[in-house]
Amino acid sequence: MKNKWIPELDGLRALMIFLVSWYHIWQQSWLTPAIGKYSLDYLLRSGYVWVDGTVLLSAFLLFLPYARAKRDGGPLPDPRAFYRRRARKILPGYYFILALTFFGICLPWGLYGSPQYMVKDVATHLTFTFPFFYDTYVATPLGAASWTLAIETYAYVLFPWVARAALKKPGRTVAALLLICFGFRTWCLWSLTEFNLVVNQLINFLDVYVMGGLLAAAYARLEKRERKAWIGWAATAVFLLAFWGLLRMMRIQAASSVYTAESGLAGRIAGWLGMQRGDSNYPIIQRNQMIYRPIFAALFGSLLLSAPLSLWPLRKLLGNPVTRFLGGISMNYYLIHQTVMVHMRRIGFPPSKAEYPNQAGEQPWQTQYTLLAFGISLLLAILITYLVEKPVQRWMDRRKIGTP
Repeated sequence: MKNKWIPELDGLRALMIFLVSWYHIWQQSWLTPAIGKYSLDYLLRSGYVWVDGTVLLSAFLLFLPYARAKRDGGPLPDPRAFYRRRARKILPGYYFILALTFFGICLPWGLYGSPQYMVKDVATHLTFTFPFFYDTYVATPLGAASWTLAIETYAYVLFPWVARAALKKPGRTVAALLLICFGFRTWCLWSLTEFNLVVNQLINFLDVYVMGGLLAAAYARLEKRERKAWIGWAATAVFLLAFWGLLRMMRIQAASSVYTAESGLAGRIAGWLGMQRGDSNYPIIQRNQMIYRPIFAALFGSLLLSAPLSLWPLRKLLGNPVTRFLGGISMNYYLIHQTVMVHMRRIGFPPSKAEYPNQAGEQPWQTQYTLLAFGISLLLAILITYLVEKPVQRWMDRRKIGTP
C-alpha cells in the first residue's frame, strides 16, 4: 500500500460523528425514528458512546506513523513538526467557532450571569482547560461538544514522548498506562457519587488510547502483507460481527437509565468488585459507561482494523468522495452542531404550537427541527472549513506557521 491515506476510515469517522450529533439533536427534539417496527431509540439514547470511537480512531492515526517507521526502520516523526501540524489543524476552526459563538450568541443573548464567569469561561476555552471546572465544562454557553477537542489536545501534548517510550519498552509503557487508567477509574467508581468531571477526562481514556496504538501496530504489519481473497472475507465477517456487537452493547448501555444500581451486566460487575451504591441518585449511566469502556473500545477497534481489509463493496461504502468530503468537515461540524441546535430552541426556530414541543411530541415540529439542525450545522461546517479554516491554513503555510 503506497498510499498512506486509509479512505475507509473517512466513512467510519463520518458515521461516528453523525451518530453523536444525532444523539445531541435527539436530546432536544425527542424524535425517535424507527425502521418499520424496529425502534432506533436505544441507538439514540446511547449515542454518546460513539465519542469513544472517535478517540480510538484518533489514537490509531496518531500512532500509525510511528508504527510504520518502526516497521520500515525509518526516522520517527519530529515532535516539533507534529505540534505544528496539530496547531495548524485544530486552532483556526476552533478559535473561529469560539469567537462566533461568543460574539454572535453569548453576548447578544446575555448568557453570562457575571463578568467573572464570562472571563473564566472564555479564558479556559482559549487554553483548553475548561473540562476541569463544572461551570465551564457542563454549564458553558460556548458549546459543550468541544470537550472532546480539549481531551485530544492534552493527548497531543504527551503523545510524541509516550509513543517513543512505547516503541522502546512497549510492555512497560502499556502496563503503566493501563495501571494509571484502571487505578483512576476504580477510585472513581469506589469513592465518588458524581462522575461529570471524571468520566471524560484524558486519564479515563488511556485504555482507549492504548487500544488505538496496539491496533496501529497491528495494521502496520498487516498492510505490508499480500492481500489474499480469504482475508477480505474474514475481515468483512469481523466488521459485521463487531457492528452487531456494538448494537447489542448500545442496547445494554441505553438501558442504564432504567437500571437500579444492582441490575444489568455492569451492575453485576460492580457487585463483584464491591462498588454498589444504594442511593437512587447514583449516576448509573456514567458508571456503566466507565465499566463498559474497554468493551466498546474492543468493538470499535474491530471495526477500525477490519474495514480497510474487507471486501470491495464495504470498502467502497466507507471510502469514497462523499465520505472523504464529510471527513474533511467533520471536526467543524462536531464543534458547531450543539451550539446550533441549542440556539434554535432558544429562539424558537422552527416555531411550534406547544411551549415544549418535544415533550408534547408535536409534529411536524420534531421532524423539522431535526432536519434543520442537521442541515444548518452541515452548512456552517462547510462554510467554516472552506472560508475560514483552509484560508488560514494557507496563510500559516506561507509564513511557515504550523508546517514542518
